[in-house]
Amino acid sequence: MECGTGTPIVELDDAHGNVYRCKHCRTHLALTDDIISKDFYCKNGKAYLFDKVVNVTVGENEDRMLITGVFTVSDIFCARCGVVLGWKYNTAFESTQKFKEGKFILDSRDQLLGPE
Repeated sequence: MECGTGTPIVELDDAHGNVYRCKHCRTHLALTDDIISKDFYCKNGKAYLFDKVVNVTVGENEDRMLITGVFTVSDIFCARCGVVLGWKYNTAFESTQKFKEGKFILDSRDQLLGPE
């Protein structure tokens, strides 16, 4: 399964209200405290930038042209069910984008995941 199939990939854990989890298998992925920004986008719409995530596997490095420039990124997958969740920024080629290195994008699929 991959990003873009129409169903939200991650959702806020209703039991605790502070843990994002995989929509498909409910594996915990990140904490609301680790959100850096909600002002990111992927090909499917809204996405969030996280400082750290857990329970993911990281794919191969790939140079990708994104809205803010060229980056070396790796897709990230749910460690339990294998669904593509987003990507990890490995290298930013522009100095203004270096803050993204080592950070993670989780695809929110236009669904508000965090508390307002």
